[in-house]
Amino acid sequence: MAVISRQGPLLARFAPRIPPVLAPRTFARLQAALFVTALLPLARLFFLGFNAGLGANPVEFVIRSLGTWTLVALVVTLSITPMRLATGWAWPLRLRRMFGLFAFFYAVLHFAAYLWLDQWFDVAAIWTDVLKRPYITIGAMTLLLLVPLAITSSNGWVQRLGGRNWQRLHRLVYVVAGLAVLHFWWQRAAKNDVSEPLAYAIVIGLLLGVRLLRSVWQRYGRMDSSANNSSTVSRRRTS
Repeated sequence: MAVISRQGPLLARFAPRIPPVLAPRTFARLQAALFVTALLPLARLFFLGFNAGLGANPVEFVIRSLGTWTLVALVVTLSITPMRLATGWAWPLRLRRMFGLFAFFYAVLHFAAYLWLDQWFDVAAIWTDVLKRPYITIGAMTLLLLVPLAITSSNGWVQRLGGRNWQRLHRLVYVVAGLAVLHFWWQRAAKNDVSEPLAYAIVIGLLLGVRLLRSVWQRYGRMDSSANNSSTVSRRRTS
């Protein structure tokens, strides 16, 4: 880590020559392009729906697709910090809020599709389904944890809560990611196919592992630095 800190981010020499800070106009264009791209999965569902392309079980196809894109948006959101550490780019941090809100957006649509298209808002049927399939409870918990993160995503809430409290609250995204994978895993385990949930679990585990290693390095690196400084001062005093 010391080598990385002296020479810059790990991939800075191998990454394309993209500046760490983008010009306002360039960033606005990039943000608009990514916003439209993030809406393409939803547009695809509408296109397939109007062209009878949702398969033999369209309800399951819609619910599964919306859940998948919720996970994809979560993975992209969690990838922002490792990308910044690896490349030195600062501009991806300004996109993290947008992708986080897209994760909430697709999670709401995923749950709404289950309530509407699958259960037709039948409370008794939903309750029976929850008792029979606990992964639905896990999914509902995941969505509920996303609600305060979406509500407090604005700069105004950062000021109201204070930067440190806001960061503590938004660490719930790590719990959300774990519960989302568990929800997906449990649902696919019933069909004896956990290959896709396993892939998401590995990717999210690696992304969270980067944060853990960074936190450990920052904590113990500072302690080592303080200890070295103290020993240097003591030697100077004795000399």
